[in-house]
Amino acid sequence: MFKNYRGLWCILAVALLVFLGVSLWGPIRVGGYELKQSAMADALLPPAADTVTATGASAKTASAGTALKKAVETDTAAKTILFIGDSMLEGLGPRMAAYARQNGHTVYQVMWYSSHSKAWGSTDKLRTYIRQLHPDYIFICLGANELFVTNIKEKRAQYVRNMVRDIGDIPFVWIGPPNWKPDTGINELIAENVPMGMYFKSDGMTFKRSKDGAHPTRESAIEWMDSVARWMPKHSAHPIRMSVPEMLTARPKKIYVHQPSEIP
Repeated sequence: MFKNYRGLWCILAVALLVFLGVSLWGPIRVGGYELKQSAMADALLPPAADTVTATGASAKTASAGTALKKAVETDTAAKTILFIGDSMLEGLGPRMAAYARQNGHTVYQVMWYSSHSKAWGSTDKLRTYIRQLHPDYIFICLGANELFVTNIKEKRAQYVRNMVRDIGDIPFVWIGPPNWKPDTGINELIAENVPMGMYFKSDGMTFKRSKDGAHPTRESAIEWMDSVARWMPKHSAHPIRMSVPEMLTARPKKIYVHQPSEIP
């Protein structure tokens, strides 16, 4: 009896293979008709290798975070950039200015020595500079002065949220601190309170340090900024034009400096 149904079983087997192939590997055209991919692929296949989390880590190594499904189209318009942060801007700022000059952007730098999320999130400094300079893109580099704060989520979460609130609808990228030792939670805190695709995690990168053991050297800071620029096209929620500059460093349009004595 089995022999009588052998042909039928072969037909069913071929049909099943065709169904699986279409479901998993994409559309197939047959006689002018297109058989489209089904949702089965999303359930059975692993994510693409270049899928990244909100923190910028690869999907294979990320422990948490929602994955960006695909890269966003790069905005090629010239931008007025506000770059705020702590003393890490001494190294990052000149390289950022070189990127700005190469790509038609204008960058204003606000460096507040020894500052942290509490300093910015409990004052009107950020709101004031936004009103004054009217930036259409913001870069932040903060967290180095908060690496070892105990119970940091309870103490600082509201200040990070305040900063995000003050920024409003302006696209931004928060560059995380260049850890020289394990932190007590500042990187996780920022990642949890910054929208997806707006946080670049620096922890885990290798830096050459200056004599204080914390700040990257000039050369290492250039590589750090280059890493942010390379990350943006595929991983940023709002990528802008950041072609590699011909010059190593440049000077921002204007630099504003605030001292630790201004921290409340």
